[in-house]
Amino acid sequence: MTGVPTTDEGLERWRLVLGAPAERATGPLGPRAAARDAALDWLYGRDPDLERRGIRGGPAAGRADTGRTGGAGPSQLTAVDWLDDIHRLFPKETVERLERDAVERYGIDEIVTDPDVLSRVEPDATLLRAVLRTKHLMNPEVLAMARRIVEAVVRELMDRLRPELRRAFTGTRSRRPSRLPLARDFDFQGTVRANLAHYQPEQRRVLIERPRFHSRTRRHLEQWQLILLVDQSGSMVGSVIHSAVTAACLWNLPGLRTHLVAFDTSVVDLTSDVTDPVELLMKVQLGGGTDIARAVDYAAGLVDNPRRSIVAIVSDFYEGGDRYRLVRTVRSLVDQGATVLGLAALDEEADPVYDRDLAGRLAAAGAHVGAMTPGRLAEFVAETVGR
Repeated sequence: MTGVPTTDEGLERWRLVLGAPAERATGPLGPRAAARDAALDWLYGRDPDLERRGIRGGPAAGRADTGRTGGAGPSQLTAVDWLDDIHRLFPKETVERLERDAVERYGIDEIVTDPDVLSRVEPDATLLRAVLRTKHLMNPEVLAMARRIVEAVVRELMDRLRPELRRAFTGTRSRRPSRLPLARDFDFQGTVRANLAHYQPEQRRVLIERPRFHSRTRRHLEQWQLILLVDQSGSMVGSVIHSAVTAACLWNLPGLRTHLVAFDTSVVDLTSDVTDPVELLMKVQLGGGTDIARAVDYAAGLVDNPRRSIVAIVSDFYEGGDRYRLVRTVRSLVDQGATVLGLAALDEEADPVYDRDLAGRLAAAGAHVGAMTPGRLAEFVAETVGR
């Protein structure tokens, strides 16, 4: 029955409540539960009353006071790392409690309340994820500073990804040489011909002094639609960021009309904000449930010409809605000629954690399922529309 823990899960929960002494009865924690335990200790292990009594860790939601032993306070894990961990390890309701306890009970305000700290922090992708996850807790002054972090990281991503995405989409190889040395455009035959004068017969090899590369020419394309459906659950924050940047980079490319739609249990069309990915990300509400079926139904209503449409579902596929309706709608889109992508991750690592059972059902219904970098998605779209 859904929601009922197995025996092992029940023992792990009791171990998390009672602490290390309970391991004699429950056995050691598995890797994921041990990570949860460490995240809870980082926060509740700083309780001064428990320190005086020689006990680490305090009562979390539903957690006993007895339990944690040893140590002399929380580890050196940073607040940014901890935020990243709890969003990966706990459900939304628990994450909200932990964040509020961190800010209100223990005064861990480096990210959400202290503009001086924000002004000294070097913007990076990890900090951007933390900002997006906690912006609902920020006062206006801190929110204004956090927005500058979002702007800095998004600008860096845009500068890095835009040339790759646009080159992949707008060009095919031509016979003209290029001065841009890209491995994907390497001209093997042209390079050999240009360097035959350096052939070494004794070693049977050609010394390459002048490598050659293809240039790219603009495709003539019919109008296509790309509809990006992005899961807003906390575990998908990296994909949300890259989806926003990818949509902005692909906006107004010849022959392509791009839509960006975010969803949890509701659906929000963000297409009007695609040209401003910073504003878009500041509007995203991470967390909540997941109703992929509703989002795909919405996408189906946007499709003008199925044979000129790509629907990309960016999600971990842990469906809280109607799985059968989702599979049925995907099959209907495919039968009409649409290309459906199921992307378990859309980021630079493309290292997904997802519901393989549902992903397999979507693949059986005709969807292309996997994980992609933004550049690979652009190449896939380019290859599809250029057929």
